[in-house]
Amino acid sequence: MARMKFLCDADRCIECNGCVTACKNENEVPWGINRRRVVTLNDGKPGEKSISVACMHCSDAPCAAVCPTDCFYTTVDGIVLHDKDLCIGCGYCSYACPFGAPQYPKTEAFGARGKMDKCTFCAGGPEEDNSEAEYAKYGANRIAEGKLPACAEMCATKALLAGDGDLVADIYRKRVMQRSGRPQTWGWGKAYGAEL
Repeated sequence: MARMKFLCDADRCIECNGCVTACKNENEVPWGINRRRVVTLNDGKPGEKSISVACMHCSDAPCAAVCPTDCFYTTVDGIVLHDKDLCIGCGYCSYACPFGAPQYPKTEAFGARGKMDKCTFCAGGPEEDNSEAEYAKYGANRIAEGKLPACAEMCATKALLAGDGDLVADIYRKRVMQRSGRPQTWGWGKAYGAEL
């Protein structure tokens, strides 16, 4: 079975925020929540790069590991989802996630936390596929319709890739080879031992 993954090609991202807007519109994300955001690294300096960040649907998700109610679960496609009916809003997942994916909605009075919200890879939630209840709690279920997440489909430069992890890696590998054989991604040199 395919494992769904996101990958943002920092050499192609132009910080247009089309992915952020597409996510908000497709899923009617509550005010104060950004399931996806664009982060600029080395802002204003030579080598500045931008990347689109959301839940990365980790293979061994730290949010799921710390959840006291086990509201996080992984689908057969490798998409990490959560059940808002089980969520108690403790916030442990937001502390554990290195990407800041789980967030509190800010529609309540100060101090009222509510249920966590996060990127669903446009795969809905535990409710019946494409039902009104699913859309109201989790947003669109594009995966059930055979579509990719709205953020990746909206990306004008195709910097944000989504889908089967093996296919996404193949696309990125071909891009790297066309760019003289090594990725220009932020952190590559630190991750692999030498500044390139």
